Amino acid sequence: MSDLTHFDKDGRAAMVDVGGKAVTQRRALASGQVVMDRETLSHIRDNKKGDVISVAELAGIMGAKKTSDLIPLCHPLPLSKVSVKISVDETLPGLSVTAETKTNGQTGVEMEALTAVSTACLTIYDMLKAVDKHMVIGEIKLLEKQGGKSGDWAR
Repeated sequence: MSDLTHFDKDGRAAMVDVGGKAVTQRRALASGQVVMDRETLSHIRDNKKGDVISVAELAGIMGAKKTSDLIPLCHPLPLSKVSVKISVDETLPGLSVTAETKTNGQTGVEMEALTAVSTACLTIYDMLKAVDKHMVIGEIKLLEKQGGKSGDWAR
């Protein structure tokens, strides 16, 4: 069976064996967004619901660190960097979220970057749901990945 499968030779679920892979520097960049009413953005600017952006950035970092607890068969990784940046995007209107993750290891950090973005977006939604039930979380995607056997990739 291919090394991309999550099943062992007996057809049982198993983590991919990365033991033979070289340790290399790995990096991933992901993004997402929360679209909301313009009035909801004013609540964020005026801190009417607390510091939504700082809390969501912290939640994203915490989420990245818990990725292997949330995604079945995902390898726990020693992350060397997790950064989450959230900015107001008037064109949505809403908030744009980006996350960057890094490690030196035998497998990539794409899932950690995507989990960071997802957790940050869910936190934004949770903090503002009383104000705006029409918010939409979307466009969560991998933008770039670097390192590993398959090399670099960018959307």
